Amino acid sequence: MTLKKPAPDATRRSEKSRRAIFDAAIALVVEAGYPKTTIEGIAARAGVGKQTIYRWWSSKAEVLMDAFLDLSEQASREAAADRDPHVFPDTGDIAADLKFVLRATVDELKNPRFEAPSRALAAEGVVNEQLGRTFVAKLLEPSLQLYVERLRSAQDAGQVRPDVDPRIALELFVSPLAQRWLQYSGPLSHEYTDTLVDYALHGIAPR
Repeated sequence: MTLKKPAPDATRRSEKSRRAIFDAAIALVVEAGYPKTTIEGIAARAGVGKQTIYRWWSSKAEVLMDAFLDLSEQASREAAADRDPHVFPDTGDIAADLKFVLRATVDELKNPRFEAPSRALAAEGVVNEQLGRTFVAKLLEPSLQLYVERLRSAQDAGQVRPDVDPRIALELFVSPLAQRWLQYSGPLSHEYTDTLVDYALHGIAPR
């Protein structure tokens, strides 16, 4: 009696290919920049055919966005292993929760695996409007909405004025950090983001 070999696990094979594509896309963006990264180059680097990539994505922008989102989630989990990157903590103390998340963000931005590709895509997004808008919509906006929800919760608890627009208020924390990181205008540290929270929540006028 001849035993048949088990059929290949298509799910495992697909995941292996997807992971190889993500790794190749990130590596090429870091090495060559976004404009010189191509579907052909990603396929060759990943050891797959172009048709494999086009089966899942319609453009290199879509590949890179998904690869970068995957990388960002990995970095978030590493920076705060006990925190779900899709959930903003709500301990009842808005200052403590903001400081916790911003400290984790600093750790992510300083992660070498995350920093180089994120800088490459952010820089290209400044001159490539379509990529920039995609970058914001797919990668930044979901995270910003977590801030909005947490600030609304703080409003309900009486910790933030009811007339404050959470979407504008979150920029008091996020925008200075992003600018300092993008322009190398100062060091990134937990102390820095803690100070951002204190200044934003309590103001800088004499009390």
